[in-house]
Amino acid sequence: MNRSASPTIPALSELDRPALGKLLRDLKVESYRADQIFDAAWRSAAATWGEVSTLGKTMQEALAAALRFEAFSEIVREDAEEGATSKLLLSLHDGVKIEAVLMRYPADRRRGTGPRATICVSSQGGCAVGCPFCATGELGFTRNLTPGEIQDQVRVARRILRAEGRDLTNVVFMGMGEPLQNADAVLAAIDSLVDPKRGAMGQRRIVVSTSGVVPGIARLASERPQVTLAVSLHAARNPLRDLLVPLNRKWPVEEVIAAATAHHRTTGRRTTYEVTLIDGINDTDEDVRELVRVLRGSDAHVNLIPMNAVAHTPWRESTPQRIEEIAALLRSAGHSVTIRRNRGRDAGAACGQLTAER
Repeated sequence: MNRSASPTIPALSELDRPALGKLLRDLKVESYRADQIFDAAWRSAAATWGEVSTLGKTMQEALAAALRFEAFSEIVREDAEEGATSKLLLSLHDGVKIEAVLMRYPADRRRGTGPRATICVSSQGGCAVGCPFCATGELGFTRNLTPGEIQDQVRVARRILRAEGRDLTNVVFMGMGEPLQNADAVLAAIDSLVDPKRGAMGQRRIVVSTSGVVPGIARLASERPQVTLAVSLHAARNPLRDLLVPLNRKWPVEEVIAAATAHHRTTGRRTTYEVTLIDGINDTDEDVRELVRVLRGSDAHVNLIPMNAVAHTPWRESTPQRIEEIAALLRSAGHSVTIRRNRGRDAGAACGQLTAER
């Protein structure tokens, strides 16, 4: 199914400054209002035109008739871990549902960092890659998201955090979908996020994760060189990765590693390799040896992720002891390693779980 992504009335997030200026001229509204509107969208607590206090009622009504304030018709929020994680189920104009996850972290005195808040955003409705351990894979692919539908996930997160007296610090493209199979929209959304008049974020606070779309990795290096690249590797042996990440049949491990290494050399940004660990499937001694081999000399950071259980597979996460053993082996080979603690399991925080439940 590939429904249209364009309703009759556009969303504010689909318009850049010139396009918004033209709409305002058509509505006989002063052009300086464009900056007020963007400021309200990105930096106020407003969720509707009626809540934009810098605009009069007549102007609010005129804008509401011509422009949706945001891309979503409904937002369902489920909190977990005593509010540290919020899972957002977002309904789009055509009934497509997507998910975003907002994660809050305390200050880390050891690293000298303050409190952080990260939003994990979706780039597609569903996903066409079909990784069998991923809940999104059960949903199939519906359509690509527009740049506005992507960036509005960030706007919603900022609105939630603003009510808590917090700021959004990071954006990661690790939600539903393969970002680099929707590269035009993802790159356009990043432009909005770093635009001083809109998101005003630094590129270095944005991460794009890919299952290994080699041409997209090269494009990311040339067009957005300060954005961090993450590669969902999950297996270093081609026969196994063909199963776990079907995209590997088009771009095998060696090509993906070569593209990521070229990205690092071009940008100076260290690549993160993500490995979801599945008990007895990709956590064997052979798998670890092969992972060490393919990453040798890459100056890589490895993120080990316990698998989230999903309904359609009997697979389960590797044991904590085995994950620690793998981390130790990778560190002894000279790699930087973190073990990710899965967030919000009691809110169905694995991508696609909340959508599937509803």
